[in-house]
Amino acid sequence: MTTTPTVRLFDRTTPPHIITLILLAGIGALNMSIFLPSLNRMTAYFDTSYAVMQIALSGYLALTAVLQIFVGPISDKVGRRSVVLIALIIFIVASIGAMLSRTVEVFLAFRMLQAAVATTLVLSRTIVRDMVPQDQAASMIGYVTMGMALVPMVGPMIGGALETTFGWQASFAFLTIAGIGVLTLTFFDLGETVQDGGLGFREQFQSYPALFASPRFWGYSLCMAFASGAFFAFLGGAPFIAETVFGLSPLWSGVALGAPAIGYAFGNYLSGRHSVRLGINKMALTGTIITLIGMVISLILSLAGFHHPVIFFGLCSLMGIGNGMTMPNATSGLLSVRPRLAGTASGLGGAIMVGGGAGLAQFSGSLLSLEAGTFPLQWIMFIVSTLAMLALLYVIWREKQIGA
Repeated sequence: MTTTPTVRLFDRTTPPHIITLILLAGIGALNMSIFLPSLNRMTAYFDTSYAVMQIALSGYLALTAVLQIFVGPISDKVGRRSVVLIALIIFIVASIGAMLSRTVEVFLAFRMLQAAVATTLVLSRTIVRDMVPQDQAASMIGYVTMGMALVPMVGPMIGGALETTFGWQASFAFLTIAGIGVLTLTFFDLGETVQDGGLGFREQFQSYPALFASPRFWGYSLCMAFASGAFFAFLGGAPFIAETVFGLSPLWSGVALGAPAIGYAFGNYLSGRHSVRLGINKMALTGTIITLIGMVISLILSLAGFHHPVIFFGLCSLMGIGNGMTMPNATSGLLSVRPRLAGTASGLGGAIMVGGGAGLAQFSGSLLSLEAGTFPLQWIMFIVSTLAMLALLYVIWREKQIGA
């Protein structure tokens, strides 16, 4: 029988409150999505192209991928608390800089600095593993992840409302205020949780060959990369489609961008209910099939001449449901490939996933035009969803071969 540690808010001598951990994870997710309804307005403001403005998303994701590799070993050595506080301070300064920028080059430089907040998303889950036994960690991480999934639902809506009322700079003012609030809460509530430290840089890099040699690691990693790639491609192209192709206002663009996140939360719920009974591979495969069905229907209806925002974004919610089933189960499989190297596998798999997403986000944005409509994005999402399913089928085949 395990004993739940005493938790008191604003007391650094006790483990951090779950609210603190949810907000640490949530602010990173909010930073990724809140400004998306303003991309077209920002493109006009900075007198640049939509593809260049896309770097605000794709470049951010690329730096997030790099951070996922390094932040774990750094925090093992210098402590979770100091890394989180420094990351939040950098984020606040960068948010102010982005808000006051007058050229696209300066804006993008500050936007890249904002990627420091991805540290809080990664470490919020690490802190859970520091403070509670393994059998309780999964439940707490579930709460943190659910908070992280809910934020992208409301983030674009908040950004769209702020854009409509005050202009695009208001989203970054909101991020500044939110950053100050989370920094204050973290300073008073989060004590140091790291114990003996984990793998250092040398040990982590020395463990890469063992993972690279595992076909199952690549199967799960590529499944995650392609599944999330459909979502990142959506984030890269949907703001243009919502406003330019369908003529939606920034507020309704924000609502439309939240459709996959709503589906993702429901998919997470289904995973929690049925993964143990059905098994992670079957659950993840079901998720990839649901995503692919949504993309196929979307393409067929568009080819038949049915173009409507409710149809397009409504079917994208199926992608959210599918990813909500695929991602947690594929992640669990990834961590089970080499249990001793679970931390390294998590960081490396996350880097592959987010790095691939960054490329797809930029690529999808570069293909869009008013004349092409929704088709480039739909084809990209269909192709990568198919590849996600094939990667998982390879894992299932490989496990059957090993078990034979």
